[in-house]
Amino acid sequence: MSAPPPGAREDHARLLGVGAYRPRRSVDNSEMCRRIDSTEEWILTRSGIRSRRFAEDDETLEYMAGEAAGKALAYAGIDGTEVDTVITASMTNLVQTPPLAAGVATLTGANGAAAFDLSAACAGFCHALEVGSALIRSGSARNTLVIGVERSTDIVAPDDRTVAFLFADGAGAVVLGPGPEPGIGPVVWGSDGEKGDALDMTRTWPEFVSDPAPGQPVIRMDGRRIFRWVVEGMVDVAHQALDKAGVTLDELSAFIPHQANARIIRMLAERLGLPERVAIADDITESGNTCAASVPLAMERLLAQGRAGRGELALLMGFGAGLGYSAQVVRLP
Repeated sequence: MSAPPPGAREDHARLLGVGAYRPRRSVDNSEMCRRIDSTEEWILTRSGIRSRRFAEDDETLEYMAGEAAGKALAYAGIDGTEVDTVITASMTNLVQTPPLAAGVATLTGANGAAAFDLSAACAGFCHALEVGSALIRSGSARNTLVIGVERSTDIVAPDDRTVAFLFADGAGAVVLGPGPEPGIGPVVWGSDGEKGDALDMTRTWPEFVSDPAPGQPVIRMDGRRIFRWVVEGMVDVAHQALDKAGVTLDELSAFIPHQANARIIRMLAERLGLPERVAIADDITESGNTCAASVPLAMERLLAQGRAGRGELALLMGFGAGLGYSAQVVRLP
């Protein structure tokens, strides 16, 4: 991730802009406790969440993704007509066809661009970032929109005290473009499907169609197994991503992991041995767990708060159902 020599060709990918959309409705812990058998103190202690955003009916996946993408384009100073590829990452799109990305491309003025969806749960954004980066490096794309967007409330039982307080809605987007130096480091990614039942759905959609009475499929999660898997395995993944990028912990300005749970984030930071000056994303506190949208939302907040700056190095990390994960070092837009 070192500086390029003068006159270097633009054979690499970099982040040019970031944008976020947070739904209008903010739901604090006191309101959550009117839905589930819990207390404000228990929720805060367990998750670090004080409030989260729930989308209204008009705040569709396409609308939220389009709003976040528009802000990312404005940040980058790029018009939608200059975008040739749109990638959306989501695990809550209940419409199988057409692709969500195609509608987002039209909304952002990029109609005609290649547009496709990617599903890798809470690791989806970091997966999509690698795909977009690879397309640019190969010459198959130039200016690319990568968006993480979720309406988690569509697939969470509102009275389930184990998960209802965690998950939330929103969208985050970045613009990728070519550059003379690596702005997006090599990805480290993988999955462990043998442990897939740690975070899955209660039933399949065909089962729901054949017998609607038990209700639609919703998320179920074994929080203890997920916590153990993350804190035991993701530290090594983080070090691999740093090594592949040729970056040390001392060179980082920010750590932006998936905003799953404040306790997980703190544990990862401690086990990584991050220097105190490194900003640790904590968007979880006000936004909740927004799955594939959480990393770009957290990135946008860190930059808006001035806790990290343009061109500085950040370690991104996503992890979740599958059990899938991905991590890479980036230069912030």
